[in-house]
Amino acid sequence: MKDFELLGINHLALVCKDLAQTLDFYGNTLGLSLIKVIEMPGGGKHFFFDIGNGDALAFFWSPRTPEGIPGISSVRPDGLKTGNIATAHGSMNHVAFNIPLEKVEDYRTKLVGKGVEVTPILHHADVAPGYVPELDENTFISSFYFFDPNGILLEFAANVRPLGDPARDLQHKLI
Repeated sequence: MKDFELLGINHLALVCKDLAQTLDFYGNTLGLSLIKVIEMPGGGKHFFFDIGNGDALAFFWSPRTPEGIPGISSVRPDGLKTGNIATAHGSMNHVAFNIPLEKVEDYRTKLVGKGVEVTPILHHADVAPGYVPELDENTFISSFYFFDPNGILLEFAANVRPLGDPARDLQHKLI
């Protein structure tokens, strides 16, 4: 018996630097619905977007929030081009939104049409170096990455097959 019954992610709370840009990007560019706004002491706001399945992506905004340090607290803006997506311990590396597999190319094209810079589609696979050029039997996720206006790395990811098959997904020991 498990000690805790987790039902998924209630919400993931991030910090944004520009309230208007964040509302525009998530509301208009990505088409998410704003579902809750909380006024914070000192003029700040805590607001929530519906990301499906009863889950939410939330943001804190305050006029006094310190700047992040790319490469330490977040992925560097050139990280996708250089391959350097390392971030500090305790930081968040990226948010991956689950999308339908048949929509990967279409969603990438739509974002490009909205002026968002995106990576090529990557087929994450059980091979070294972790990707294959075309979707095949080794692929577990097909995805692409992009940044929001705050420098937060986002991913649209589609499961090609379920994770959790011990024969394929737990081949390597962590320690």
